[in-house]
Amino acid sequence: MFAIDYEDFGTPAPADASGSVTVEIDGRAVTVPEGTSVMRAAALAGVKVPKLCATDTLKAFGSCRLCLCEVDGRKGYPASCTTTVAAGMKVRTESPKLTQLRRSVMELYLSDYPIERQPTEAEARTELIAMARALGVKSTPYANGKRHLGQPKDESNPYFTFDPNLCIVCSRCVRACDETQGTYALTIQGRGFASKVSASQDQPFLESECVSCGACVEACPTGALMEKSVIGLGAPERAEKTTCAYCGVGCSFKAEMRGEGADTEVVRMAPDREGGANHGHACVKGRFAWGYATHPDRQLKPMIRKTIRDNWREVSWHEAISYAASEFKRIQAKYGRDSIGGITSSRCTNEETFLVQKLVRAGFGNNNVDTCARVCHSPTGYGLKNTLGESAGTQAFDSVMKADAIMVIGANPTDGHPVFASQMKRRLRQGAKLIIVDPRETGLVRSPHVEADEHLQLKPGTNVALMNALAHVVVTEGLAREAYVAERCEPDSWARWKAFVAEPRNSPEASESITGVPAERVRRAARLYAGVPNGAIYYGLGVTEHSQGTTAVMAIANLAMATGNLGREGVGVSPLRGQNNVQGSCDMGSFPHEYTAYRHVSDAVVRKTFEDAWGVQLQSEPGLRIPNMFEAALDGTFKGMYVQGEDFVQSDPNTHHVSAAMEALECCVVQDLFLNETAKYAHVFLPGSSFLEKDGTFTNAERRVSRVRKVMEPLAGYADWQITCLLSEALGYPMPYQHASEIMDEIARLTPTFTRMTFEKLDELGSIQWPCNDEHPDGTPTMHVGQFVRGKGKFWATEYVPTSEKVTSRFPLILTTGRILTQYNVGAQTRRTGNVVWHAEDVLEIHPHDAEERGISDGDWVGLTSRAGDTVLRAKVSTRIAPGVVYTTFHFPETNANVVTTENSDWATNCPEYKVTAVEVVLVNQKDAWKKRAEDERSLPRLGHKTLSPEKTPA
Repeated sequence: MFAIDYEDFGTPAPADASGSVTVEIDGRAVTVPEGTSVMRAAALAGVKVPKLCATDTLKAFGSCRLCLCEVDGRKGYPASCTTTVAAGMKVRTESPKLTQLRRSVMELYLSDYPIERQPTEAEARTELIAMARALGVKSTPYANGKRHLGQPKDESNPYFTFDPNLCIVCSRCVRACDETQGTYALTIQGRGFASKVSASQDQPFLESECVSCGACVEACPTGALMEKSVIGLGAPERAEKTTCAYCGVGCSFKAEMRGEGADTEVVRMAPDREGGANHGHACVKGRFAWGYATHPDRQLKPMIRKTIRDNWREVSWHEAISYAASEFKRIQAKYGRDSIGGITSSRCTNEETFLVQKLVRAGFGNNNVDTCARVCHSPTGYGLKNTLGESAGTQAFDSVMKADAIMVIGANPTDGHPVFASQMKRRLRQGAKLIIVDPRETGLVRSPHVEADEHLQLKPGTNVALMNALAHVVVTEGLAREAYVAERCEPDSWARWKAFVAEPRNSPEASESITGVPAERVRRAARLYAGVPNGAIYYGLGVTEHSQGTTAVMAIANLAMATGNLGREGVGVSPLRGQNNVQGSCDMGSFPHEYTAYRHVSDAVVRKTFEDAWGVQLQSEPGLRIPNMFEAALDGTFKGMYVQGEDFVQSDPNTHHVSAAMEALECCVVQDLFLNETAKYAHVFLPGSSFLEKDGTFTNAERRVSRVRKVMEPLAGYADWQITCLLSEALGYPMPYQHASEIMDEIARLTPTFTRMTFEKLDELGSIQWPCNDEHPDGTPTMHVGQFVRGKGKFWATEYVPTSEKVTSRFPLILTTGRILTQYNVGAQTRRTGNVVWHAEDVLEIHPHDAEERGISDGDWVGLTSRAGDTVLRAKVSTRIAPGVVYTTFHFPETNANVVTTENSDWATNCPEYKVTAVEVVLVNQKDAWKKRAEDERSLPRLGHKTLSPEKTPA
């Protein structure tokens, strides 16, 4: 069932129309692009042709026979969905004969449909019932024939039901799975009367290859596939457009609701067909996993306590804010101005992150502000800024549809960015070539109708050596675009870099012993990428979360410049951001050394602009990064922290170290939806708001700024930006904003890349990719057109320096980490949804060879140990990773995978080296003993966790 306000034109618009034609439909003249179907032309003329198998989200199919029409000069009754217009064509969509034919066809469909019973409220909204009513068909003369009624429903999926009794085998669900998602999990099994929709090998949906993207549910015209939320709550009554709060794709949705005011209930999330990032597609998280917003685990009252071993006490907002402000003032008076700081969130809006860094700089009086982007994509900002001139990706997602070769480095789009992965797979099925650079066999290496041309399965930690080897081939085999480089890049840096990568030590043959990738495979990959008209690079945390993360980003930019693959569609360097607003949190000045738009705090001209706007004197020296805050806390010089929407006790490396630092704080204020791991060290808890409870904007991985719109009132009383304003006022620095739009107006006044950005313009255009300024008033889908932002592109010699994290006889394996489709980040959101049926715990992937050596079988409990710590989790024996490498995720605090990761970090940005940790894995026969030991070593303060004292004060 489509979104309640969606107008379906029946068939897609023609892709490459060269001209237009005028036709007459039911006496109405309409001019449409060449190649348009009669059905679509009719819809554009305001004529709705009956249909069931057709939808403008899928290719025309022509099977239902309801959309028959009459065309002057042609015999018969062609299907309007598969008939294209021609100049001068005269079409009739209504006539006595057409009505007779349609009614007969509908009666045949209803012969195997329970038309005799009263449809539910949701079923009454389906296309089948609507078409039957439009044709005046209320019964069927074939009801006494053989029927499929009485079949059991498939209720296995946590989010939707498949009722075969309502299925008419129109194939729309199958086509949606194939064309939109690209999973090919559904098929029509059997022939004739035995035909039926089947998931994989006639399995329940939950056990099949279905990834629960929901495309089949949306495409179903009969209600056979329907959301359980719609069945339970009833059909939605109205919709509000907003933006998904999960990954960096930034999908646009229609939040469909029932009720008013405090009684508002979200019924479902329907992907927006006009969404610039997702074009109406979604994944299991965005479409279905939004129930965390109203989960009973939400803490909805402010709480305070004197020490982290005391019980929490619920208090009023006034008392909580006053206590937090008084503690921060006390700490600064005792330890100095720089003894407190704040952390912004990549899950909060641009407006909210902007206010937190403003609070720190203007209210706290220092630059001690940082963001969780520190631990993921900070090397992207540094590397791209110093090579191309801008700290962000270069392309729109749609650019991939013009790529001839795609290189995916250290990213797993099918799990981490599934909607973009579906678009990428469409391009791959059209013939684009694919190169995967990853220590693990990700979903794109081999999937239905998609197989990587080259999988460079390198050893973790050797990205830079491999990128240099690829560049060596480009330079020494004459594959560089010399004219492009001469026009657009610094000649001196080009000459130095060219000589550097041409050295024999950077050849594929010399690097093979370092990377583990056969030299000939590297050469084939380099020729493939450099030898096509358009080569595009997409990379993820497998590039940045290394001791040489920044160096690897620079190496990628070098390769793209050398091959001329920047500044147009189909090419580019695109970081796949992990969280919904990682890009935005960086843009908004969340780093301790930068204001908005990545301008350094030492720049007196820039600083004066902010001082004039904010009415305070600002510091010219950079503040503390997150790792520096931890060190200073252990040294006794950093004593207070304001943490908005971040859980670094679970997400940051070396949990023992982080825990010790947090325990040393005298006042930690946590603002979040749930009492997370970091909240165990908090003295004040301020209940935050979900994306459904606020107005603002998110910025996705392609620099697309999209509106977030409030669909229900904040359950705890305030949106996050309002809470920051309350705290700032209590500290003596009022920020009297009345609406989030006013914050965006201030951002635009202070930020050169946002000068023309307003809520009104976003409402008008849907979304805008920055820069949005006088030069680009409607945004900039493709960066560096004509010239680089920095003027001339700069090459950097990217010397490979091996990580100091080495395997030893004690720790002979390398642990690398990643994500899985159904869970997100530290799992605070997805663990409180139905997604746990797919992934209820973190597991350790281990190669059969390594497992056999250790006596480990699939499903065994194993101990994972490093020099930093240890934990226990189940083993998953798999050939997806190479011998000598193990892999896990970090979604569950019970596992706490980061207890084993170390303090190693990127040389330029302190981004942790999550992807390389030397470990040992052993079979655990006494799981509980191992778990207890791990718990004891972590020594987390658990006494006060969500335990209210008897004398709690009501809010």
